[in-house]
Amino acid sequence: MKERLAHPFDPIVFPDTEILILGSFPSIDSFEKAFYYAHPRNQFWPILSEITGYPVNNRDQKIWLLKRSKLGLWDMVAGCRRENSLDSSLKGIEVNDIPGLLRRIPTIRKILFTGRKAQELFERNFGDLEIERDYLPSPSPAYAAMNFGEKVREYGEKLEITND
Repeated sequence: MKERLAHPFDPIVFPDTEILILGSFPSIDSFEKAFYYAHPRNQFWPILSEITGYPVNNRDQKIWLLKRSKLGLWDMVAGCRRENSLDSSLKGIEVNDIPGLLRRIPTIRKILFTGRKAQELFERNFGDLEIERDYLPSPSPAYAAMNFGEKVREYGEKLEITND
């Protein structure tokens, strides 16, 4: 088993963030690039770009999209050991202080999960929190139960974003 890893970057939230998107833990690519959903084939940023019409060609554009859309990003896992980027390889999990973040940013009214592991960890540790929550289809291209267009539709509905 690999050495213990700590989450490498802070949540991206703003004073007016309304919807918090929680993943599980950064992929190896995200660690190397020090940013969320950094694997080149991950569909997270292309989905958000499609929904909002905003470009996502660099880190600044991605952060601007989140701020403009009142979205926040973080992960459930603060630290763990792992062999690879799969959620199933996460061991010795320590969770992030989600209640603390919600107290710090009281405008957050909804949490969406980009993976079942994130949702399971939230429910196990913070299931008593009274906040709306739902599951987003995995943005991983390996998740083939839905095509890109179906993911865009579902994300748009759950993120309450319309591209007007």
